[in-house]
Amino acid sequence: MQSLFKNVGLVARHSKPNIVASLRQLADHLAQHGINVFIDKESATQVEAGGHALIDRMDMGKLVDVAIVLGGDGTMLSIARLLAPYRVPMIGVNQGRLGFMTDIPLHEMLDSVDAILQGQFIPEDRILLQTVVLREDAEVANALAFNDVVFNRGAVGTMIEFEVFIDNQFVYSLRSDGLIVSTPTGSTAYALASGGPILQPTLQAITLVPICPQSLNNRPIAVNDSCEVEFMLTRGLDARVHFDGQSNCDLMEMDRVLIRSYRNPLRILHPLGYNYYDMLRHKLHWGERLL
Repeated sequence: MQSLFKNVGLVARHSKPNIVASLRQLADHLAQHGINVFIDKESATQVEAGGHALIDRMDMGKLVDVAIVLGGDGTMLSIARLLAPYRVPMIGVNQGRLGFMTDIPLHEMLDSVDAILQGQFIPEDRILLQTVVLREDAEVANALAFNDVVFNRGAVGTMIEFEVFIDNQFVYSLRSDGLIVSTPTGSTAYALASGGPILQPTLQAITLVPICPQSLNNRPIAVNDSCEVEFMLTRGLDARVHFDGQSNCDLMEMDRVLIRSYRNPLRILHPLGYNYYDMLRHKLHWGERLL
């Protein structure tokens, strides 16, 4: 096999009981074709005996030309934020339940991966969000998000109040359970469950979706990804901001959170024949007869 990518990183959802066998199978297959394989040591340390290099996922972006993720969308999210600064593309093998991003079925893994590594793929660039949390103009947190940045009430259970600005222009004040600032990738996640629109994944846009607003006049809006969105918490005893649902930061009243598109998009490599709308019909059961 003549591969366009000499160094390949493998990341897997380590909580899956059968993941080690699949990971080992793929690693051995790639190595047999002269590819340098680097395996995320958090994924499956049991592959050490195979002689493949185990590396920290924090270093993967520096060492590989492409990363293959075996798992679900959560696994893709966790590694995407680490690879984006290095412009390393990703390939997703679906071992999760839904898989809007991991689109290669496990039983087609070897054939599909071989074809993609030989250049037979459809590239798709997707935006990420860069978020900075400011408290009295001092930075207290900085994070990337591939799906969404979510503001919500904490354990106290009362609604939070906040103001939203776009490019320093006041948009609205809102009292609600929170707000979802989503990328097109995240439009099929929490934002969809909260009544937001589905966006074509390469669209250069950011959506703002209120979570259970007190006023039903507050509807989701979409803005160009060149805009800067500012969230300012005006009232909330236990509010938090979450990044892809995998990390968070506590907020205090009058904290400001600045959100804008990250400088580097993330490239996903799909197999030939990939169709986003076919995937939506399958995952969301569009057109099926209701009983």
